[in-house]
Amino acid sequence: MAGVTLPLVFAGAVAVVGGGMLWRKRIRQARARFLAQFDFARLLDTRLASRRPELNPAQRKAVFHGLRDWFEINQRAGRRKLSMPSQAVDDAWHEFILFTRNYQDFCRKGLGRFLHHVPAEAMASPTQAQAGLKRSWRHACAHEGIDPASPIRLPRLFALDTTLGLADGFSYQLDCLKAGAAGNGAYCASHIGCGGGCSSCGSDSGSSDGGCGGGCGGD
Repeated sequence: MAGVTLPLVFAGAVAVVGGGMLWRKRIRQARARFLAQFDFARLLDTRLASRRPELNPAQRKAVFHGLRDWFEINQRAGRRKLSMPSQAVDDAWHEFILFTRNYQDFCRKGLGRFLHHVPAEAMASPTQAQAGLKRSWRHACAHEGIDPASPIRLPRLFALDTTLGLADGFSYQLDCLKAGAAGNGAYCASHIGCGGGCSSCGSDSGSSDGGCGGGCGGD
């Protein structure tokens, strides 16, 4: 009898686990569809135009594209902390949160949790990056099929402020020599992703700890 019962119990356990995995997959797919289809402009275009009068409609549309990227990489990252690499997208995100009920409902449907606002954050210097920014870099690169260690271009979230010409935006460059030039004001993307010509790599605490190993920057 036991010889018959054990296979049945095992089969039942496998079915439960498989059903749970299928359910979680469907939830992720539903959230991804919701994020991909959400109309940010309907709620935010007027407010962003007021906050950023220097941006034309096409530029504001680009900001909303970046905002969608931001929520999508947060979905990819789960509960790991990401840092915002774009001032323009941070502005749009802040305006979105002011629609408190809409934002709460959006987070529930798109992320399954409430995503608290963290101010825009860049590296302390061209050769040092916060752990959260490194995670943002890796997830933004993965989102667009870019090798984070050897990028051939910047992901949208990291390129946007420069593309828009924002005087107070964050600027990133693939060329570390240009990024480190006196008065350039740009940050070196390779130092975030630990690739290319980077000579040292910040740990999660932001300190320099030698060479750029593959695990730099945490999860």
